[in-house]
Amino acid sequence: MAKRPGGELATRPLHFIWIADCSGSMAVEGKIQQLNFAIRDALPHMQKVADENPNAEVLVRVLKFSSGAQWHVSQPTPVADFKWTDLQTEGVTDLGRALAMVAEQLRIPPMSDRALPPVLVLISDGQPTDDFNKGLQTLLNEPWGKKAVRIAIAIGEDADTEVLQKFIGHPELKPLQANNPETLVRHIKWVSTAVLKSASSPASQAAGVTPGFNVPIPTPPVVAGPNSADDVW
Repeated sequence: MAKRPGGELATRPLHFIWIADCSGSMAVEGKIQQLNFAIRDALPHMQKVADENPNAEVLVRVLKFSSGAQWHVSQPTPVADFKWTDLQTEGVTDLGRALAMVAEQLRIPPMSDRALPPVLVLISDGQPTDDFNKGLQTLLNEPWGKKAVRIAIAIGEDADTEVLQKFIGHPELKPLQANNPETLVRHIKWVSTAVLKSASSPASQAAGVTPGFNVPIPTPPVVAGPNSADDVW
């Protein structure tokens, strides 16, 4: 444990929440299978990043949404103990309900006021079928919802990038576009490692952070442009 004048530097919780679209369209062309693969593939890298930073305790949860929303992994699970269970698809795209459920968990309590800013990763391939704006406002009404690092991954050309941009809430950070499995893997790994490292490092408490962000956001990976020959979604 790191030392500082007056005692030990206590570990601070960092909540990392996957918010995954499990609507019926995610079954098309293997999107959900590729998402399951990408997160499972990134998990060892995520665990390594967390292990290298003793100042943060990374706690992972998963919320899935389709017709309604429910916790796929409801308890904040230490990343070292976290195991991925495959998501299945059905129904529509009730994103507003999903964001309202995340907001419930970001209240104090159950959140600690000494936590690090949470990381929320939204992954979707379509358009909301319920009141997205109401759900987003519910999330942003919570201090930890507003302070959260909000990242969005758009799977395929049908994803509503305007909605995803609203979720992110910062003009300098765009939704990550994934039109093929390889790009999806790259984006998931970036979120699981580079973003997590920035969010969990002591530097995230420092002055000089980009306005509008509570933590330094690393540069996203460069991928092939739209209508690439590799695009399948």
